[in-house]
Amino acid sequence: MTIFYFNTTGNPVAFRRQDSDRFLFDTHGHWIGWFPWGDADAVDKQGKYLGTIVGNRLLSHDSHPYRGYPGYPGYPGYAGYPGYPGYAGYAGYISGYSDIAGSRLKG
Repeated sequence: MTIFYFNTTGNPVAFRRQDSDRFLFDTHGHWIGWFPWGDADAVDKQGKYLGTIVGNRLLSHDSHPYRGYPGYPGYPGYAGYPGYPGYAGYAGYISGYSDIAGSRLKG
């Protein structure tokens, strides 16, 4: 099973596989980050904060505290093409969060 994440406009930006839910992939199946602390915060491959899961959205917390270097999890392999998740609908303004820059979501 695939879990999709969207931006505030409702467009898909990332996904993760349910069987290995610690890795995050872009919509083309390329690895872009992971969830090192087992919560909603994701980091990129270099260990820098990438975003936070808010419902079914992957957003950047505007004032996210530094949590330390999470290490490197090892390469997860290619996730494959996840299919088309559809459109999630417009979320509107979510206080304290903004969309992640598209360049950060490329594998």
